Amino acid sequence: MNLISLAMLALCSTVASTNDPELDKAVEMHRKGVITIFAEPEADVSVEQIRHEFWFGAAIANSPFNGSLSEYDLNQYKEKFLENFNSAVTENAVKWHDMERRRGQVNYSVVDAMLEWTEENDLPLRAHNLFWGIPRFVQQWLKDLPDDELEEEIKNRAFTIASRYKGRFAEYDLNNEMIHGNYYEDRLGPDITRKMAEWARLGDPDIRLYLNDYDILTGFKLNEYLAHIRLLLDQGVPIDGIGVQGHLHAASFDRNELSRALDSLAQFGLPVVVTEFNMPGQRSKFHYDRTLQMTEEEEEIKAKDLVDYFRICFAHPSVKGILLWGFWEGANWIPASSLYKRDWTPTPALQAYRELVYHEWWTREESKTCGNGEYSVPAFFGRYKITANGVTREVDLTSETGKVVIDLR
Repeated sequence: MNLISLAMLALCSTVASTNDPELDKAVEMHRKGVITIFAEPEADVSVEQIRHEFWFGAAIANSPFNGSLSEYDLNQYKEKFLENFNSAVTENAVKWHDMERRRGQVNYSVVDAMLEWTEENDLPLRAHNLFWGIPRFVQQWLKDLPDDELEEEIKNRAFTIASRYKGRFAEYDLNNEMIHGNYYEDRLGPDITRKMAEWARLGDPDIRLYLNDYDILTGFKLNEYLAHIRLLLDQGVPIDGIGVQGHLHAASFDRNELSRALDSLAQFGLPVVVTEFNMPGQRSKFHYDRTLQMTEEEEEIKAKDLVDYFRICFAHPSVKGILLWGFWEGANWIPASSLYKRDWTPTPALQAYRELVYHEWWTREESKTCGNGEYSVPAFFGRYKITANGVTREVDLTSETGKVVIDLR
């Protein structure tokens, strides 16, 4: 990453240091396991984290993959993405109205290019989304079809996308924002969501399907979403996880409501992903007027709020990841929420983010084995490079097992 001024480093370290002891305890409890190494007695040992198991990700815009960026911006975009994130989500490329604006003319090129790049760089990629029933995002050609043809097109879309990309997307948002609008259900009845899932599973039996909606983490639509999830589960809709968008707050956010919402969603025993995060959010002046520039004080507040939001999410055992809905002003629907300015100048929020994820929540240890050749260390779940006795191996410490043992004797 580019060097940042000492003044910014000092500022952001202060911003990121407002720890809540209870959240820190929860992080220790839920995000760490134990690595045990066996080597020769008194051997030098190095434990170096390579990546997190938890998803710290961002949305990928179409522009880097459709040829519309300059070579400089394209190189910066890819470089900065890989420096800062371990997972990704398609911002627009998989949306039906983006892929098939005219019936039968499907653009796979942008999606294919994204998958090629993310697979090359070992980035799990979420597909957002198979369907989106908000009426203004449903193509007119679909609305013009009779019901039987509309259902056939939905079936074809679900099966074709799932089978074409079988095993390549980490997960899909099945039918986006259903509690805010559900054109397909209004037309075809309450069982259409279950059918969508079943048709997708015909194309890929191992597909992982998520719900995704907004105004949940603010508390405003939480009860409605909880009831919606129960209804779908009762209908037999195969739900693998719960997506909650993280940009319906204003310039800041309500810490208590965020915690309450995550606690409430945990009742289903499903992984939760904060799928679309911006700070400041959609109810801020920076969304209403996207030309506004932040003052230095506002940048400091943004950095602190970002850290606080991430702490609450990372400390919660149900949360699997958090993905920014844009990280560069040149491709972000709320430009002021970016980690990088349009000219790729870093913001205080970038350093606060990196201080948190790659320093405070990162395991690096050097020590020696004891007299019996053993060394154990608490470590964040993720992938590690372990070195002892001149031998280096990579291992995964997963939350599923909670521990890993490696023998380098």
